[in-house]
Amino acid sequence: MSSPNLTKLRINRNQTSEKIIQSRKGRTQKFILGGLSIILGFGLFSSYFSADQKITVTTVAIVYPSKKYTILNASGYVVPQRKASLSSKAQGRLEWLGVLEGSKVKKGEIIARLEKDDVEAAYRQALALHNVAEANLQQSYAELREAEQNLDRSKDLLEKKFISQAQYDASFSRLEKAKASIDALKASVRSATASIEAAKIAVKQTVITAPFDGVILTKTANVGDNITPFSSATDSKGAVVTIADMDTLEVEVDVSESNINLIKVDQPCEIILDAIPKNRFHGIVSRIVPTVDRSKATVLVKIRFDEFDERILPDMSAKVAFLEKKIPPNEKNPVMAILPSAVIEKESGHFVFIYDQGYVKEMRILLGEKIGEKIEVRKLSPGLEIINNPQRNLKDGMRVQKE
Repeated sequence: MSSPNLTKLRINRNQTSEKIIQSRKGRTQKFILGGLSIILGFGLFSSYFSADQKITVTTVAIVYPSKKYTILNASGYVVPQRKASLSSKAQGRLEWLGVLEGSKVKKGEIIARLEKDDVEAAYRQALALHNVAEANLQQSYAELREAEQNLDRSKDLLEKKFISQAQYDASFSRLEKAKASIDALKASVRSATASIEAAKIAVKQTVITAPFDGVILTKTANVGDNITPFSSATDSKGAVVTIADMDTLEVEVDVSESNINLIKVDQPCEIILDAIPKNRFHGIVSRIVPTVDRSKATVLVKIRFDEFDERILPDMSAKVAFLEKKIPPNEKNPVMAILPSAVIEKESGHFVFIYDQGYVKEMRILLGEKIGEKIEVRKLSPGLEIINNPQRNLKDGMRVQKE
């Protein structure tokens, strides 16, 4: 009986080692590829939902309901309709000034005085000349009475043949001369009276008074300055102060001639002053100047304030909104508004995404009426940043980055 061949039962250790190594390499490669896939997927996921997603924001603004009634906007300046630069016809040195910028004055109140020694001396001289003329006139009246008496005596003597005709004619001529002298002296008295009036006016012109109730806007001269209103002499001043009647403040705006057909007298307006931006003033179109500025192709329109405010000053820049009708009392207060493109409409209502330090916060809102390019919104505070044109994949709590 032959023995069994056991060589087939021998283990080939070299072949087994190679298979183990190949198996291990395959598992390692699969593990590495799986890990890379996970890392890549996580990276794509995080990049898709991380701060790399760019967004644009807009803010909740304060708007006035009057905007929906606005048919035209224009800009201009506040101008007093009654304004004057005060000076004097008299020429002299300013010796007293009783006002400063901002001083309120009443009509007829003395504002300044010029030196008046010379004009007062001329006034006294005019008075003296008038007295001389009056005295000469009285003397002529006495001579007239004497000439009349002499003529009466001469007439009696001529009738009795005691004097000649020549002597009577001489008495008659003396009377006529006396009458002519009186006429000349009367004219001299009238001339002296006129000189007194002129001297009075000259004295009065050294005093500068307010022509109307108003406020001093500017002071262009000081005590000691030479006032020469009708001359451009060196180191001389013309006007002393400028005064304006604050009750006549109006806004003047230039309206394009192509839009002037939208404006009419007594049309309601809303006035916004750059110096007082938080207040809206109501006004009415008072006048439309009937001429066109060729260089600008505009028409000057003047708007009167409905109410007076002491904060309104001349030359303030102003913006005027011409309205199609007067603003209802319940629409005079400002409201919050946003761009319609920031609103998301869902079955459950309207929502917006609020930008809060790099994160998104979803909030439900209540919408009102459309005001210009924006829409009224409730439950939002002014200045709050919200996402404009939000993407569909935005969710509450997501990280974003502003462009």
